[in-house]
Amino acid sequence: MSSKVPPIILNNGVEMPQLGFGVWQVPDDEAERAVATALEAGYRSIDTAAIYGNEEGTGKALAASGLPREELFVTTKLWNSDQGYDATLRAFDVSLDKLGLNYVDLYLIHWPIPSRNTYVDTYKAFEKLHSDGRIKAIGVSNFLPEHLERLIGETSVVPAVNQIELHPHLQQHAAREYHAEQGIATEAWSPLGSGRGLLEVPAIVAIARKHDRTPAQVVLRWHLQLGNVVIPKSVTPSRIRENIDVFDFSLDTEDLAAISALNEDRRLGPDPATFMG
Repeated sequence: MSSKVPPIILNNGVEMPQLGFGVWQVPDDEAERAVATALEAGYRSIDTAAIYGNEEGTGKALAASGLPREELFVTTKLWNSDQGYDATLRAFDVSLDKLGLNYVDLYLIHWPIPSRNTYVDTYKAFEKLHSDGRIKAIGVSNFLPEHLERLIGETSVVPAVNQIELHPHLQQHAAREYHAEQGIATEAWSPLGSGRGLLEVPAIVAIARKHDRTPAQVVLRWHLQLGNVVIPKSVTPSRIRENIDVFDFSLDTEDLAAISALNEDRRLGPDPATFMG
């Protein structure tokens, strides 16, 4: 089955599917099954990370799928303890080896850890790996505009992506605006609010009923219409299929306004300004 997901064009011309599959908190053996199900359902973008401990299972599913490598978009992330120029180069080799690939499409610094002051050196190692052709696009995760500003000022490649916590309770207006100004794509983690009640919110339930869709499909559609890249995670095959089935309906202005009104600037995850990992 070919993918029905439209791409966005990153700031370096690389195409990235706007909707992908995340494997956070999925054990390695389960990741293999979940990724295989996702690829069968039409996902072509898979998002993992060194700290998830499931790069091997993810890689096995990619290999077993028989899909041509150029049809896949694989993201992984560098963990905090491996920041620093040389440590980054070593950690990248380990990730690549576990994934069983000879390049990744997107490599992200997982957290800025500003107190450690290593993210600029780390990113310089990313730039080297990028110029060596081992990464198609480089970016960051959980960076605040102030971290991005410093990074852009002290390095030569503007990050292609910043992956941040983003859902209707945390809409990240300032970050999204800053990314748009700099040509950085905004990617949402925890797009469905991590099962903490977002999908039971009456406004979302009502919009779902109106369109004869599930609340999860409504929230994913909201992200897509905002222009976010989105990576919902599930290990349930029916949900994996449901989450990609969001390209044949649209939310209207009224729906978008109702969801916009749900913003509470409320984080479910750690604060990037202080998180040490």
